Amino acid sequence: MSHLNRLFFALELPKTLQQEIVRWRATHFSPEAGKPVAAANLHMTLAFLGEVSAEKQQALTDLAGRISQPGFTLRLDDAGQWPRSRVAFLGSRQPPRGLLQLAALLRAQAARSGCWQSPQPFHPHITLLRQTDSALRLPAPGFSWECRITEFVLYASRVEQGRTRYQPLQRFALKKEL
Repeated sequence: MSHLNRLFFALELPKTLQQEIVRWRATHFSPEAGKPVAAANLHMTLAFLGEVSAEKQQALTDLAGRISQPGFTLRLDDAGQWPRSRVAFLGSRQPPRGLLQLAALLRAQAARSGCWQSPQPFHPHITLLRQTDSALRLPAPGFSWECRITEFVLYASRVEQGRTRYQPLQRFALKKEL
């Protein structure tokens, strides 16, 4: 029996941006607002793959390596909450077309490879807090970060000593713009 890994494709945020977001979160959300996501775990999931065998992982990485799409600029300028899943998130008011295309491609490849895909439409977001209170007060508009996206990453989700860690397994470059 082959070993299964819990995998997902995501955008990695630059470490400096992760730290800026953590500082911003500390000044805009009270400590009781919810359980903060660790700085190193701040990312934007493109396609969740679930439990994947080594063979399927290889097929998915081969397909991902064939994606030929230019990089794009990601702007994070929106915050929201999903009360049912008790999550607060950062998002983008106008997600770049490149982001939406990349997620659609990866999700379609995963579905064709037999990986379960959520029937929910792709909603680009970075989870800030888990186990949030339904009365959570969201920060007022006016915040914004931008970063250039030049690659996407295949991650494994591992639980070590009771903590979830996301380990980058492989990076895939996006094309440079002309």
